[in-house]
Amino acid sequence: QVQLVESGGGLVQPGGSLGLSCAASGIMFNIYTMGWYRQAPGMQRELVARIDIFGTTKYADSVKGRFTISRDNAKNTVYLQMSSLKPEDTAVYYCNAEYNSLPRYWGQGTQVTVSA
Repeated sequence: QVQLVESGGGLVQPGGSLGLSCAASGIMFNIYTMGWYRQAPGMQRELVARIDIFGTTKYADSVKGRFTISRDNAKNTVYLQMSSLKPEDTAVYYCNAEYNSLPRYWGQGTQVTVSA
């Protein structure tokens, strides 16, 4: 059974930092491109950051320079370190496992709220 379990969401003030983790089980983690997506109320789900099996990363323009994605294949875990958070970063953040350029598995999501 495949599971992607996110953790680390919460409430943070504007300008603050927060780290998310996604632990994967039931898949050969090191062959999947891993990504973080987010969905704000009334909005479509959007890609935040992606890291492939070689460690190459890609970021949405809105988070470049503020967010960092990383992975630890030994722990089957992908991370998203977020800094200089803005209210517009408020969303449910989802972990995704991608194979052959197609999203295969999703986590249940974790809420990130940026508010004073």
